[in-house]
Amino acid sequence: MKKLLDTINSPDDLKKLNIDELSVLCAEIREFLIDSVSKTGGHLASNLGVVELTVALHTVFDVPRDKIVFDVGHQSYVHKILTGRRDNFNTLRQFGGMSGFPKSSESDADAFNTGHSSTSISAALGLARARDLDGGSYSVISVFGDGALTGGMMYEAMNDAGHTKTPLILILNDNEMSISKNVGAVSKHLRTLRTSSVYFRSKYIIERFLKKIPLCGNAIVNIIKHIKRGFRRLVIPTTLFDDMGFRYMGPVDGHDLKSLIGCFEYVRGESRPVLIHVQTKKGKGYAPAESNPQKFHGISSFDKATGETKKSAESYSARFGSVMLRLAESNKKLVAITGAMPNGTGLDEFMKQFKKRFFDVGIAEQHGVTFAAGLAKAGYVPVIPLYSSFLQRAYDQTLHDVCLQNLHVVFPIDRAGIVGADGETHQGIYDISYLSHMPNMTILSPATLDQLETMLDFAVNKFNAPIAIRYPRGSVQTEGIPPEFTLGKAQLLQSGNDITIIATGRMVRRAQEIASLLGRSAEIISLPTIKPLDEAAVISSAMKTGNVITIEDNVKSGGMGSMIGTLLKEKQIDCAFKIFAFPDTPITHGTVDELDKLYGLDAVTIVSKIRS
Repeated sequence: MKKLLDTINSPDDLKKLNIDELSVLCAEIREFLIDSVSKTGGHLASNLGVVELTVALHTVFDVPRDKIVFDVGHQSYVHKILTGRRDNFNTLRQFGGMSGFPKSSESDADAFNTGHSSTSISAALGLARARDLDGGSYSVISVFGDGALTGGMMYEAMNDAGHTKTPLILILNDNEMSISKNVGAVSKHLRTLRTSSVYFRSKYIIERFLKKIPLCGNAIVNIIKHIKRGFRRLVIPTTLFDDMGFRYMGPVDGHDLKSLIGCFEYVRGESRPVLIHVQTKKGKGYAPAESNPQKFHGISSFDKATGETKKSAESYSARFGSVMLRLAESNKKLVAITGAMPNGTGLDEFMKQFKKRFFDVGIAEQHGVTFAAGLAKAGYVPVIPLYSSFLQRAYDQTLHDVCLQNLHVVFPIDRAGIVGADGETHQGIYDISYLSHMPNMTILSPATLDQLETMLDFAVNKFNAPIAIRYPRGSVQTEGIPPEFTLGKAQLLQSGNDITIIATGRMVRRAQEIASLLGRSAEIISLPTIKPLDEAAVISSAMKTGNVITIEDNVKSGGMGSMIGTLLKEKQIDCAFKIFAFPDTPITHGTVDELDKLYGLDAVTIVSKIRS
């Protein structure tokens, strides 16, 4: 039997359906999402929570004429299904397939590319101002979660929009979760606003009825509005959003199609900025995701009957978390900071065992880094693990507040290098470049889990300056690497006479693969310390072999190879030299092996280039 979902090829098809049919469609979309994501992996819980919200949006608004900007974008799967991409869902996050985030090159229904949190209001405001400059009349909508409100950029944008009264529709998807459970004053403020969802549906119906009364209908509506506002201020004197210049509406039940559609129709023609507070349940309709939304926020393929995933080897994130527990027992000055990701970075157990020394600052990396600087200034040892692509959001704070003051802040950089399916917005291939030129910064890069453990102990207990430890997603390790390391010293893994292969981190294993395929006498040098660079070891080996290649999972510009190339040129070392790294172009989504091969960083391709 043909499903209703099979007949939906564009948002126009939604406008032909009644409420009952739309409800059936929502159930079918949930079933489709669970089936698809169980095979490909992806962001499931957030998308299950916004099914009715997204269906209502596309029922009322006209995309692509009207513009919808999704904050982060991991909740855009339903939007993609409804805008002609249903049949491509088997390629979701697969190499050459559909992106897991909004991508304007993929569809004109995607108004703006997103991937990081707290950016949607700024982008939407830019689109709205352009509309006003052009004399347009379309709607611009920003859809964001309550977790995004822990990011300061949201308030900068709201302050601007509220001050200028630019017509803009903000939809706050309040599910009391971001990746981990939300924290902070904003979350507490939202809890005070959660009341009955019947209010806006009845308000919409009553106002439509009264406006049909000849002559006095609008006057009655205005009188009721004044009474309503006065009454609300007796109960809730004002909301944060009112104070910032927005017309606050809500809360609205995010799973009640009638309420949502009525509310969206009501605000569609508003001539001032509006914020609609929508309450949803993350993981709605799938019991495993409802009971454990953190696990199903971003998940690999799973058994949809049980929700279970395949067990994998110990990851760098997990080892980091276990080492932090041991270090915290002996070092009472050790504190841990997270940007709303205790689970993702391995700090979930630390959070439970050392509550007083654990700080979740929300999705606020800039604040988190300067907060760490303050703790360090007062004599504590702050450890702030962040994904590589998220640390770049706090570039100025790392440079200005930590490095220039030479403060002892430890930066474990998770997801350094290629992360795979999350694609260009999450690839961690820039951290060597943006950290290596910072004064006083030290950069370490383990090739094994044991080496990470040694480095973390060193960074916390035996060092007293800014220090970063970059490690990849997953559990990729190199065989035959001793866990010990000496700061600023290279490790000679294999002696040779024909070519020097210098690598760091997960690429040390690649160096070994290349040496075994090459059939020449290759010298392998591992750099557990990227900065300061072991200049003597590099120069000595380059002079010995006369041929040097470097391999890293960073962009070529400003990376480890760039540092070594500059050194060899400055010292006037006569040798052939080549860098193998990622180009300065957006790196698409796919598996790590697929992307290495695409950009010429697999062993076979590198060997071929060496021989030629």
